[in-house]
Amino acid sequence: MDIKERMHSTKLYNPGDEELLKEQNGYLDRLYDFNMTRPTEPEKREAMLKEMFAEIGEGCYIEPPFHANFGGKHVHFGSHIYANFNLTMVDDTHIYVGDYTMIGPNVTIATAGHPINPELRRKGYQYNAHIHIGKNCWLGAGVVVLPGITIGDNVVVGAGSVVTKDLPSNVVAAGNPCKVLREVSEHDRTYYFKDKKIEKEFFEE
Repeated sequence: MDIKERMHSTKLYNPGDEELLKEQNGYLDRLYDFNMTRPTEPEKREAMLKEMFAEIGEGCYIEPPFHANFGGKHVHFGSHIYANFNLTMVDDTHIYVGDYTMIGPNVTIATAGHPINPELRRKGYQYNAHIHIGKNCWLGAGVVVLPGITIGDNVVVGAGSVVTKDLPSNVVAAGNPCKVLREVSEHDRTYYFKDKKIEKEFFEE
């Protein structure tokens, strides 16, 4: 099994491999160029993301600065995804995000981990585990998603949460560690924030 196969298999490997670093730096140069684009260059940003990502659908927008270990090489975006400032994707292996998901500022989605064994860690070994985030989710500001996590569809993750276990679809979850607080309910069809009611016109769109 070569080093790239190990990267995507949850097996231990050394990310300091010379050839791997050379390839990685090429992706990071492109990411640097993306982060240097101007707010008045949305078409350029969109075109660059299509080059940088493994796959990306229509209507996606990432607010620079954007950070990614492999410059998005292992990121799979659906359509109409929005990410606010300072999204960090530790994309040493694959990250999948579904259509219409919203990502708040300072969110970290990290596929990489390191052994607790201090001798192995001192030698620089790591492992990676795929992350799957469903459709129409909302990750609040400062959320951290750890390696190997699957989040279902229509999930709201509260600001500052650390997601250490899988989350089912149609729930509101928060905390460190993140836990399910409740299901998305009929109440949410009437109120959008505390006692603020959703006006009828929004159901007619």
